[in-house]
Formats: sequence, C-alpha cells, structure tokens
Amino acid sequence: MDAESNSNNFDMKLFSRGEYVAELEQRYTLFGQPGKLRTIAWLNSAFAGSYRDTLNDPALNLDIAQTREGRIKYGYVVNLEQAVTKDIGLFGRWSWNDGKTEIMAFTDIDASLSTGVSVKGTSWGRPDDTVGIGGAVNALSRDHRDFVAAGGLGVLIGDGQLNYRQENILETYYALALNKQITITGDYQYIRNPAYNADRGPVSIFSGRLRGEF
Repeated sequence: MDAESNSNNFDMKLFSRGEYVAELEQRYTLFGQPGKLRTIAWLNSAFAGSYRDTLNDPALNLDIAQTREGRIKYGYVVNLEQAVTKDIGLFGRWSWNDGKTEIMAFTDIDASLSTGVSVKGTSWGRPDDTVGIGGAVNALSRDHRDFVAAGGLGVLIGDGQLNYRQENILETYYALALNKQITITGDYQYIRNPAYNADRGPVSIFSGRLRGEF
C-alpha cells in the first residue's frame, strides 16, 4: 500500500498494511460463443483518513491527513465478457467500494458501471482492425461527496461548491493495424459532469496511441 494517499512511497509495515484480493473466474459457452465471468473481492488495510471524521471536526479545517490511522477499506468487482460472433464482443463491469476512507491511488470513484461493444473489421476488409464504443457511469459515496462539496481535496478532484451529479462518459475508438506488429489507435471521449460537478463541462477529449509488438 501507499504510505499515504497519492504517495510514491510504500507503507513498509508489511504485517499490518496491504491489499488482499480474491478472484473467481468462470469460463462458459452461451449459444456456441465463449464468455467469461470474473468476480473480485478486495480489502485494503491502509494508513488512511476518514471523510466523515474530517467533516465532523471543524477544527481540522478539512485537512483529512489529521484523521489518518490504520483503517480498512473494502469492495468488489463483477466483470463480464461475452462473444456474440467471432467478430463482435460485449463487455460490462460493475465495481463498488464502501467509500468511507480516502482513495489511496488512481482516481476518485466509489461506484462505477460500464459497458460496451467491440467489433473486428472483417466485414469491411480489415480483419485485424477493431472499432469499439463504450459508456460508463461513475459515482461517489455520500461521505465522499459531502467532503468534496465542503471544500475537501481528493486524489484528482475537489474545489468546493460541488453541484453533485454522477459522472457520465461515452468513449469510442478505432484501432488500425498497420501490420502484424504495429497498431495505431484514435480515441474520443465525451464526459458529462466531469469530476461529478454539474457546473462543469461537458468536455471532449481526443487521444492517440501507437503500439508495437516485436
């Protein structure tokens, strides 16, 4: 685990800090097409602060670092992948955590639902290309959103006066295979209520990726 939220240093109390993960994967066939269901349960033991404890003590002035102590955070993930044909695949994921203690890494999300479809380019003569479209809805727990709305800062979000809404993302991409080793991907994301704030956005993000395998 990180020594503290958003830190580059590890917590070296190895017998009292850590992340514990259990994963179960089930592979199956549905209407002659392969599918995969993966369930994950996890528990973090970390030196973390509490959103509610910080809010309940005005003397802390929203400094969540002053409430840091050994705390437990837990959650789960359910992930589904299903082939419709040999060229079309569906995917979906639901994830959740208890949302009581500060996020230790990545970004500020307590619950998320995403789904989408990917299609190989066989029908237009590009069997090694892939086009995809997906959507996601992200949310914060009550404790987390109250903390941010009061002016608290998270890993990536927080500026006070939060007009809370769930964050909605639509993403599409095209992966163009130049040959068997090199692929160029163009990606577009449309984000409504970025950082869970209805007073922001919407925003559009364009990106690209070059991948080589040798």
